[in-house]
Amino acid sequence: MRDGPANGRDGGAGPLFNTPAPAARKPARRKDAADPDGEERIRKQRQGHRDRLRRHFLKNLNNDGSMKDYELLELLLFGVFRQGDVQQLARDLLEKFGSIAGVLAADPQDLREVQGAGDAVVVIVKTAEKLGIELARKGAVSGELLNNYDAVIGYCRARMGRRPVEEFRILFLDSRNRLLRDERQTTGTINHAPAYPREVCKRALEIGAASVILVHNHPSGDPTPSRSDIELTRRIETAAKTLGIAVHDHLVVTRGEAFSFKAKGLL
Repeated sequence: MRDGPANGRDGGAGPLFNTPAPAARKPARRKDAADPDGEERIRKQRQGHRDRLRRHFLKNLNNDGSMKDYELLELLLFGVFRQGDVQQLARDLLEKFGSIAGVLAADPQDLREVQGAGDAVVVIVKTAEKLGIELARKGAVSGELLNNYDAVIGYCRARMGRRPVEEFRILFLDSRNRLLRDERQTTGTINHAPAYPREVCKRALEIGAASVILVHNHPSGDPTPSRSDIELTRRIETAAKTLGIAVHDHLVVTRGEAFSFKAKGLL
């Protein structure tokens, strides 16, 4: 995420919650005469829409299917634009990135390419993403990871399943299988992320880990491991074993699936 002043498409610099609505979304004014009454009527209609959307959200907090995706994005964008119509911006974001999850995981520069989405929009979208990742992480690391494995897989998918390039991460565990550290080791290309058994073992010794879970993502959407993935896993397992470090699993995650070496008998 880039720091610095807003790029102008979200209203310029200033407090996040005081950003004016995108200029492109304002209704055209009549050229022949000013119409203050009409403008006031439009303003009240928009405010009424916001109030109704907020009330609907609060009334249906326990009903997951009660709101459309663009409405949820509208509510998020209300925190950026104090007034004005943000429904079109919400729809444009969904059209470009496919889903709410796709919007939250989008690269900041790609977000800025959507008309009306400047730095303030990037901040609030990426904040929402990080909150979701942290919620998943808290659910995954409470107690022994191996007793809560579905949550671990869910966390790994949330963390890196939608990344546009491959990343190689390691979950370092203590002797009671509790998380000591979650670290990204390398970042690669769209179909490869380098990993080195020596570096994995070295880092595990530095942290004092008794075991590890290896994780990497496949941007292609297919979690099936390649031959090089399988060979690398065996090399890491062999090297770690000589040092008394267990490799519990190697997970390959995508936006919608996960592959467990352990579950498939490859570890």
